[in-house]
Amino acid sequence: MTVSVQLFHRFPGFTLDLAFEAQAGVTALFGPSGSGKSTIINAVAGLLRVDKGRITSGAQVLLDTGLGITLPPARRRIGCVFQDDRLFPHLNVQQNLLYGRWFAPKEPGVSFDRVVAMLDIVPLLNRRPATLSGGERQRVAIGRALLANPQILLMDEPLAALDDARKAEILPYIEQLRDSTPIPILYVSHSVSEITRLAGSVVLLEAGRILRSGTVAEVFSDPGAVTAVGLRDAGSVITARVVAQNDDGLTELLTSAGPLWLPRINAAHGSQVRVRIAAQDVILALSRPEGISALNILPGTITALRLGEGPGAIVQLRVGEDLLLARVTRRSATNLALKVGNTVFAVLKSVAVAPGDVAMQRTVAERLVG
Repeated sequence: MTVSVQLFHRFPGFTLDLAFEAQAGVTALFGPSGSGKSTIINAVAGLLRVDKGRITSGAQVLLDTGLGITLPPARRRIGCVFQDDRLFPHLNVQQNLLYGRWFAPKEPGVSFDRVVAMLDIVPLLNRRPATLSGGERQRVAIGRALLANPQILLMDEPLAALDDARKAEILPYIEQLRDSTPIPILYVSHSVSEITRLAGSVVLLEAGRILRSGTVAEVFSDPGAVTAVGLRDAGSVITARVVAQNDDGLTELLTSAGPLWLPRINAAHGSQVRVRIAAQDVILALSRPEGISALNILPGTITALRLGEGPGAIVQLRVGEDLLLARVTRRSATNLALKVGNTVFAVLKSVAVAPGDVAMQRTVAERLVG
């Protein structure tokens, strides 16, 4: 299933003008506040009538303003999960879930038993929403959306209202949803680590237009995207394989550029993971450092250098088969005479990578059989 979106709409002082496609799995819509993320969600859901546009879900046309086709929201087969769960307070969990099934098309879909088992909400079925935690309510909201048998799932900042503990509780369920269903998921979030963990691809927005789109690694490793992502969140994503769990509490990973040691990752030997490395946590050296505490030293070649308007600079490195970003001062870039083509060494402290910045990575084949 592929979702194709082409939209043009004028608001006072703002114009949305973009086109993209989303495959099965999670496609993240990311960008600053006011860049158009929720507007896209509302247009796809049929809650916003745009000036011009075409939206298709597989062979089904949901919107084509040129042909005069505008399916109402109830006929678009779209499941929605918002920041607030929007459960009916007078119904118990089971009744809320079955409300979603009531509007599902009369054709085979995901079973009630499978949904409640996958989201671990069997013990909650007889409880009212007011007695649930925030994470439990969001799991019920996801279940209700799935039981509507959607062809597209829209998730508009579903974790934004939750504290860190509740986010950590619900993220594995969204991962399981991503890996066990063929439904394209459009996912809006302001959290880079959240997107790194969940998404396969990213549409980076700025002022109603697409600044960059592609895989998570491609988009977040692009120096040209740093302004839209934000200097504090700027970083890159590299792929690694778990090769050892050491007695001192460190996990050894093998990247395409060499070994990487991080605080223990709960993953089996041989597992593929994605590691997000913040640009501000990378130090550059012209020669391999000796006698330092940092364990992780990766050789690389400078592939891009972007000087900011202030005192900073962003350096993109090719480390093995991956791209890595480093944020340094303009003075350091000048003193080291950094330029494209230079060989340098990227230095990273093991403790600089937070547990939330490491995500399991499954191949398409693994998802199909999983």
